[in-house]
Amino acid sequence: MPKIAIIGTTSWGTTLGVILAHKPKQVRLWARTESDVTKVNTGIYNPTLPPQLSVTSLLSKALDDAKAVILAIPSQTMRQNIKLIAHYLNESMLVISAAKGLEIGSAERMSQVIAEEIDPRFHSNICVVSGPNLSREILQGLPAATVVASENEAVAKTAQKLLTAPNFCVYTNTDVIGVELGGALKNIIALGAGIADGLGYGDNAKAAFITRGLTEMTALGAALGANPLTFSGLAGLGDLIATCASPLSRNHYVGVELTKGRSLEEITDSMDGVAEGVSTTLVAWKLARQMGLEMPITEKIYQVLYEGVDPRQAVSELLAAEVRHELSGRKWKLFSFFRR
Repeated sequence: MPKIAIIGTTSWGTTLGVILAHKPKQVRLWARTESDVTKVNTGIYNPTLPPQLSVTSLLSKALDDAKAVILAIPSQTMRQNIKLIAHYLNESMLVISAAKGLEIGSAERMSQVIAEEIDPRFHSNICVVSGPNLSREILQGLPAATVVASENEAVAKTAQKLLTAPNFCVYTNTDVIGVELGGALKNIIALGAGIADGLGYGDNAKAAFITRGLTEMTALGAALGANPLTFSGLAGLGDLIATCASPLSRNHYVGVELTKGRSLEEITDSMDGVAEGVSTTLVAWKLARQMGLEMPITEKIYQVLYEGVDPRQAVSELLAAEVRHELSGRKWKLFSFFRR
């Protein structure tokens, strides 16, 4: 029976453990402390934990003889976690990032962070997984799909076979940049969608906001070397729809709560999980500034999060912006792509 190690007791890490253990596969979930082990074993997921899924605080036990290791952790802890497991890796072990964010400071994608901290011999084993994957729905047995990407198509197909499970369809892609950026940047737009819902602006306005957000995501992705068509797939549009529309989305929740006058710190301190869009907004805003790239939605979300601008004022200013062709923007490359 193939063995899979999962680093992180996040809701997504535990969910992946549950669905993979039902295949069946032997899955070991690593928790930092014995207290975290107890929380998983006796928490909200119990009694759905299958017998093939075990939880341990011993990293060596989790990674022993593993065919793959999945890192389902907050993006800002990726570097410290990959450093912990780097010397356990080998040439046959897949390294799969299930984190959706960009590192503050370096502005790097998670696959880049991983590559910097592991032996170069193992770089070809790095994969990323991203898509419209709301944990609670998947745990209920509802169908979902995702994308696993690797620069090496054969590696992506190996990961696809490993991760595919009943009610969990896995597609492959070789555009690692696009898949990672889609998963990260859609959280910025989800914050804005939550603001739109919190202000009661209706579905027409939210649909327009989501669509403009997708265009903005695609523009940054193209500037950073992604295939713009990736953003029309599951890791882009698919994830964007799920995250912007569902009350299960942490980023959407933060946006709604901001319209109630609560501070960002108060909101995030009250949450069990991490709203990745908060840190991603900071990184994407800085990238846009450095590149001279026009990203008006990101600019306004940044102002709300980090400059204390009232959400109503931000939306009003966004709607008052100069209207041009919908594929135009400063230093956007979208015209050249879509005229081909």
